[in-house]
Amino acid sequence: MGIGVSVFLLALGAILAFAVEFDTSGIDIDTVGIILMVVGALGLMLSLLFWSSFSPYNRRERTVVRDRDREVL
Repeated sequence: MGIGVSVFLLALGAILAFAVEFDTSGIDIDTVGIILMVVGALGLMLSLLFWSSFSPYNRRERTVVRDRDREVL
């Protein structure tokens, strides 16, 4: 799930939870909205966490020194 899908789920869940006044039998629209908002928030956090590991601003430089590269005394 990408960032766009997560934001879409957050928005759809907020609309269902706070803006829709519709009563149905067997399903609670407010609960569905809250579930969609939670899933969207978790997806957004996981997407941001995943993409931050590929960020060019958080690169770590590693230096590998092997025995054959060292000068023999």
